[in-house]
Amino acid sequence: MNKVDQVVDGRAARWEEHNTQRRRELVEGAVKAIRQHGPGVGMDEIAAAAETSKTVLYRHFGDKAGLYQAVVDSVHDFILRKLPLDEAEKLDPAELVTMVADAYLAVVERDRNLYLFVTSRPTGDTPTSDPVGSITTRIGDRVAEAMKAWLQREGLDDDPANIWAHGAVGYIWAVADRWIVTNLRRPRADVVAYIHQFFAPAFEAQKENKE
Repeated sequence: MNKVDQVVDGRAARWEEHNTQRRRELVEGAVKAIRQHGPGVGMDEIAAAAETSKTVLYRHFGDKAGLYQAVVDSVHDFILRKLPLDEAEKLDPAELVTMVADAYLAVVERDRNLYLFVTSRPTGDTPTSDPVGSITTRIGDRVAEAMKAWLQREGLDDDPANIWAHGAVGYIWAVADRWIVTNLRRPRADVVAYIHQFFAPAFEAQKENKE
């Protein structure tokens, strides 16, 4: 590669880095607006929160659907960071499901407006991914890995891990969705306890069957 190409590539890399940082800042502004104005927030309100113009938003994201997808990706990464997945393989399934439920519901409780925004895909011609399916699949895959490791440690067949994990995560999502509909009427600790009561006996029975 000659010096001219190196200069061009360097400029392109710096420009790409600048655009990535700028998009991150705009998404942060969008999140701020969603928290303040609710899931029905408009582009004018988002632009104001991001201290920019709608023209800049459209230049970086194309349309509201593009901005929506960027917010979804950011929120999904945030949710995954909040879940106890890094140490998941050290937990037994009942403990893991309970901790995942508590962490997931804590996000819902803290950021209800943001959660409602993310789970409501915008209408229009621009396609967007299913926000619920994509995040529950990502979480379910990680939980499945942990459950598989636990089953292997216990000397049990690890084949059920995938079904157990995705079933549990789907259950937690459904509970969270219903919890929002009831305006978070019941305390989070109670909801998590009920989830634990539902799953713990099944996992305990697996160990008893081994014995």
